Amino acid sequence: MFSFFLWSALGFTSWLVVCSFFEWTLHRYAMHRPLKWWRYPFQAHAVVHHHTFKGDHTYHLSNEADKHTIPMAWWNGPVLIVIITAPMALVSWITGIWALAFGALLSISFYYCVYEYLHWCMHLPKARRLERSFIFQKLNGHHILHHRYMHKNFNVILPIADFCLGTALWRSKIRFAQPQGPSVPNLQPRERGMDAPFEGRVSTATGGN
Repeated sequence: MFSFFLWSALGFTSWLVVCSFFEWTLHRYAMHRPLKWWRYPFQAHAVVHHHTFKGDHTYHLSNEADKHTIPMAWWNGPVLIVIITAPMALVSWITGIWALAFGALLSISFYYCVYEYLHWCMHLPKARRLERSFIFQKLNGHHILHHRYMHKNFNVILPIADFCLGTALWRSKIRFAQPQGPSVPNLQPRERGMDAPFEGRVSTATGGN
């Protein structure tokens, strides 16, 4: 039993890293590029989602009719979970250590659920306790910058791939009218005497509901 939990833990933790790189690859090469044989991810994400939610006050939901564009389609979760678990299932079949596949399955399921919930909270803030946490605010700022610079910050909840592959952006390159709210950090470029909160400096636009 101890070995089962040990191998499961190994499968879980290692697959979190795999999930970060898979999300980065899918996001960059399918959700932001129109593939000839598979245009759905590009249409749903780059065209619809990014057109609705930008890096300014529209980052937060303002039209109730657009709420359905925040999460992925219901069938995306099961499909992605099966696809990402498959390689580890093959490893488990070869080695006979099925705890690895079990850990990987838990990992991608956890990753996807956390992704969907945090992404929902980012675009539809409700002053949740989670939104006041340091980690959420850092990830929220990371994602806001993706909506302003679509070639940066492809990870939403675990930016390991962004960091390793050189696409991580922690602050904007220029000052911009960023969204506002208690869960939104200051994303303006560091300038001498200009590292104070953004409110009132460039725009009076407000976000949130």
